[in-house]
Amino acid sequence: MNPGLVSGVRIGAHLLPNNVFAAPMAGVTDRPFRKLCKALGAGYAVSEMVTSRKELWNSLKTSRRADHSGEPGPIAVQIAGTDAAMMAEAAVYNIERGAQIIDINMGCPAKKVCNKWAGSALMQDEALALEIAEAVVAACEPHGVPVTLKMRTGWCQANKNAVTLACAFEGAGIRMLTVHGRTREQGYGGQAEYDTIAAVKAAVRVPVVANGDITSPEKARAVLAHTGADAVMIGRAAQGRPWIFREVAHYLATGEHLAPPLVAEVKRLLLDHLQEHYALYGDDRWAEGLAARPDTLTALPSASTGVQPGTSTGVRSARKHIGWYVRGLPGGEAFRARMNALDDSRAQWQAVADYFDELGAVMDRLPAADAAWLGPVEEAASA
Repeated sequence: MNPGLVSGVRIGAHLLPNNVFAAPMAGVTDRPFRKLCKALGAGYAVSEMVTSRKELWNSLKTSRRADHSGEPGPIAVQIAGTDAAMMAEAAVYNIERGAQIIDINMGCPAKKVCNKWAGSALMQDEALALEIAEAVVAACEPHGVPVTLKMRTGWCQANKNAVTLACAFEGAGIRMLTVHGRTREQGYGGQAEYDTIAAVKAAVRVPVVANGDITSPEKARAVLAHTGADAVMIGRAAQGRPWIFREVAHYLATGEHLAPPLVAEVKRLLLDHLQEHYALYGDDRWAEGLAARPDTLTALPSASTGVQPGTSTGVRSARKHIGWYVRGLPGGEAFRARMNALDDSRAQWQAVADYFDELGAVMDRLPAADAAWLGPVEEAASA
């Protein structure tokens, strides 16, 4: 193997353990998911984006996104907004609440963000984008907190300005750049391209992270080789498959594949994930009981635990995670349909435990990842 394909990456004073990162994803990369990804081999994980609008900082959604209790460092918080002064203030606000790295969002293509000229829409206004980067760097510098930035290749096919912006951002003091290999116009459609990422890497000295359609260990190696990037960032491929980080890191280091995880391990991972998920979403007395008595995780919940099922906010938001875990597994679709009808945490938790117990009776390990589901490896990336 080329030893340059696996290495730590430095962001300011922080030396990351490897170069396989978890991408920020709204509604997904909350604290429980980030902790899980880090435990399963991600060298770095970034929070969901936190708004720069001060009037929303005390909202329940923002307070959850700013909750880093028990998360191993470095704590990286992504901020989003359109006003340089507000973004600078948001950076300091999050530093005071534990952020050790601030990431600026110029990559999200969602209409909710772009209609407010935030996210990847900022790439249309290069002067404003640079003003925001300079303001955030200046606000973070007295605290010794490095600033990173995530962007796309450009606004549209006719306006791919990632290289121009990358050079400007480096000059402003940005310490690492992540580039998603699509334009804002593409959203998540089509396929990512990596030539622009390679051009960004050739133009700057700061670490560059390649993102977009990295769905397998082979794809990660091909993208690193094609772009010369310092790291890869994995997003949607980690949904329901958080062990992809250790699979990729192991493959980059050894050229060998890890065996798929044991069914018993996946059961434990998901049940632990659900416990933290219920507790974070704040409405679950049963989860609080589990947190106080972690020995109950080894058995199915029952009346003997002395705790009661909670309400359904955490249950509803957990459904997507459970659905991702069972996608493509025997009986997974039928189970997901049944599980989505459950309205309390104890029933949901028990249903998951029962499903994986039944699965474990017929197979020891999960099937190998389906290459067709993971998507094609772009020829340019493997050239």
